[in-house]
Amino acid sequence: MLSIHRGLRAVPRIQSYNRAWYSVAPPKSNAARREYLGQLERDGAKALKVIGKRVQQRARLVQQVDHSASDNEQIKIAKTLKELEPVQEAWDEWSRAREAFMQSLPLLDDPDPTMRAMASEEYSSQLATLGNIMSSTFPGLLVPRSRTERCGALLELKAGVGGAEAELFRAELSRTYVRSAQLRGWRVESDSIGESVEIHNDGAYDVFRWESGVHRVQRIPQTESNGRIHTSTVSVICLPLTQEDDSLDLGNILNEKDVRIEVMRSSGAGGQHVNKTESAVRLTHEPTGITVAMQDERSQHRNRAKAWRVLRARLLERALAADIVRRREMRRSVVRTSDRSDKIRTYNFPQDRVTDHRVGLTLSGLETIMNGERLEVLTNALQQAHDMELLDEMAESDELS
Repeated sequence: MLSIHRGLRAVPRIQSYNRAWYSVAPPKSNAARREYLGQLERDGAKALKVIGKRVQQRARLVQQVDHSASDNEQIKIAKTLKELEPVQEAWDEWSRAREAFMQSLPLLDDPDPTMRAMASEEYSSQLATLGNIMSSTFPGLLVPRSRTERCGALLELKAGVGGAEAELFRAELSRTYVRSAQLRGWRVESDSIGESVEIHNDGAYDVFRWESGVHRVQRIPQTESNGRIHTSTVSVICLPLTQEDDSLDLGNILNEKDVRIEVMRSSGAGGQHVNKTESAVRLTHEPTGITVAMQDERSQHRNRAKAWRVLRARLLERALAADIVRRREMRRSVVRTSDRSDKIRTYNFPQDRVTDHRVGLTLSGLETIMNGERLEVLTNALQQAHDMELLDEMAESDELS
């Protein structure tokens, strides 16, 4: 099983980005036809198990409805029944589609060509319905809402191995993220060289968090005279941006008393302003040793505000990572987690393809991805893998309880 960011698993086939098999022509034998459904149910076994248990729970509660019980008990049962209604409806839809699918199988061999054509259409339609329920409806009902759904995103990009070529690709990748966010209508701020990109919209972190890791590019640099392909890397870190009063139920993320504040004169290129005023700000979070220095702006006030945002984002990312570790330990399972030094994606320009190694997904049309137009195909596949992992956790939790 492939490991990806924070222990994410490979996308099961039913969660795949390629659903062409839902609409393929029916095979000739009923055994092969049933195999499509069998594969669907095997890939989504965990989701079916959890949904089935929720349906059984609702059936038991329906039997417990008793006017002789206390009002508090009745209110609690009624509330739970209301919460489980969408699960029951989805299960009923699955059962109806499955029954219709099975009924269409013998009719595919009917001697009447009209009947065969109708059965073939019904077969493909119900198979597509079953696939959509398994890949979208069930996870949508079972996967809990993300605690970071109100977070913006802070992307930090650093050139790795490859010298000037790595730096060039870092700038290109930064533009990819800016363009992808703009296509969603989100507000984006980026520094002059693209090492830092801030996206100030709810949900941005949940979209771009899958970009954290090492991105590898393979191409022929413009300065290469012999036509050799060079390999360079760029490291990306995505941090959650939140409002100051939003702790995401992870405790007190930042206590200002724990932060040492220093102001100093800016350094480096910048004209007369450099070394003239104390506009640069450095914050040090003493409990963790995390340090943030900011001198992008000429105003100390703006540098200070940005430094606090970055410090809070790094502390929040640290808290989220620790929370995930605790959750995995509670499951008593050994899960290999990906360090940021692991290669997560390869951009191969000569072959015009991008491969995300965490889910084994390869896409052609590299230019459209670098333009930000199809980046969501990759992020959607990773989100689906994450959802399926949560379903696995829920199924295992039910087994332990």
